Amino acid sequence: MRVLDVADLTAYIKDLLDSDPILSDVWVRGEVSNFVRSAAGHIYFTLKSERAQLRCVLFRGQARWLTFQPDNGDAILAHGRVSVYEASGQYQLYVDLIQPEGTGLLQLQFEELRHRLEQEGLFDPARKRPLPRCPRRIGVVTSPTGAVWHDIQTVLRRRYPLAELVLAPAQVQGEDAPPTIIRALHALQLQGNIDVIIVARGGGSMEDLWCFNDERVARAVFASPIPVISAVGHETDYTICDFVADLRAPTPSAAAELVAPHIGELAAEVASLCARAETALTAMLRARRETVGGLALRLQRHGPENLIRQERLRLDGRTELMRQRLLGRIAAERAAIEATRRQLDLLHPLGVMRRGYAIVVDPATGQRRRRALDLAPGQQVTLEFYDGDADAIVRAVTPSSRGAVYVHTPR
Repeated sequence: MRVLDVADLTAYIKDLLDSDPILSDVWVRGEVSNFVRSAAGHIYFTLKSERAQLRCVLFRGQARWLTFQPDNGDAILAHGRVSVYEASGQYQLYVDLIQPEGTGLLQLQFEELRHRLEQEGLFDPARKRPLPRCPRRIGVVTSPTGAVWHDIQTVLRRRYPLAELVLAPAQVQGEDAPPTIIRALHALQLQGNIDVIIVARGGGSMEDLWCFNDERVARAVFASPIPVISAVGHETDYTICDFVADLRAPTPSAAAELVAPHIGELAAEVASLCARAETALTAMLRARRETVGGLALRLQRHGPENLIRQERLRLDGRTELMRQRLLGRIAAERAAIEATRRQLDLLHPLGVMRRGYAIVVDPATGQRRRRALDLAPGQQVTLEFYDGDADAIVRAVTPSSRGAVYVHTPR
């Protein structure tokens, strides 16, 4: 006999439920009772029918995505997995999606796929890429025979004729449509020069648009390296492709308006940029002219010509100073010479003789006689005056004390 612990048995039962393919992905119909929302944001309620009831829990992470808020007494369809809460030993439905009863099968499948892809992060706004502002080549995935292709061409021809449209034909309705849409996306990606892709279809019923709710199409749009605009149906229609695409347009014509700016707006913007560039260029040229003018003045002040001119002025100044000094020196020398000349005139015998003196010469010897005692009475002498000579005879010699020298000795 094999004996199991309660925990072991509960874990075993839990493993059985978790591995069951039906119980791990099941829709359950019932009426809501005991509806409670905890302070943490989790929702607890019971689904009951006439013969049974099932405890359910919807955790906060899934509860915030609900588009329908149930209440006690509501008949609903709940999607989730059945498992065991080991702490109490009770099995319960772990809910991830709730829809009111009466919702069609397609809507349930849509909500289930939307919820699952959303959980995987395919709808994350952070991964959505911005569209190129001025695309050169725009790829369009749609039917070549429908009105959508004509409408997109008309709008872009009017608004933005600069772009080239590249059609990747695909079926946009029916069970065979998803593979053609995927092939069209891949064909545009392989071209390597497409800037943005529009996936488009006109309005229709949910069944008509169902190919754009195909998981394969959603994952192909998600994997596209080129930004994708989804323009499927009318403004009120939503598909899985809308959620995965980088941008949803309410209609195909709106997609053609969103994919590129109006050429008039571009022309106005270019004109504004040209005006701004002209203003900036004018200001820059003015500033450069002022800079060049300042440099020219500096070059003029410090250039070779100005330096040569300054050196010439300085040389002229020094030349004039040397001339003045030379003239002064000459004048001083002339004055000195004149003083010397005058002194010489005063000291020269002729100068003395002009003042009334004469030189006594012994004609016999030709010697000058400086003293009276050198002469003898009756001696013939020659008197030399400044203007001529005169012969004379000494009559007498009288000694005199005029030639004595007196020396004054201080006391």
